[in-house]
Amino acid sequence: MGGLSLPHIIVLALVVLVLFGRGRISEMMGDFGKGIKSFKAGMNEEADRPVAPPPAQIAPPPVASPPTQPQATLNGETPVDPGAPPRP
Repeated sequence: MGGLSLPHIIVLALVVLVLFGRGRISEMMGDFGKGIKSFKAGMNEEADRPVAPPPAQIAPPPVASPPTQPQATLNGETPVDPGAPPRP
């Protein structure tokens, strides 16, 4: 079940021959062979090319400094800086 037996393959081959013709199939196989040959040549060409070193690493962005303006709290007062001199 689900597999192709010999009679199925023969019928399929006959249908393909009728649809495309013998000349068209041989032409397609020739084009397929040329494509494979071109692919292999391209792969060999890539292997012969020297490998360039990878680009330098990008430095991470600088860390943002804390805001300079005081932020309001929920009760409307501004927060107190522990390093600041006391206010009168």
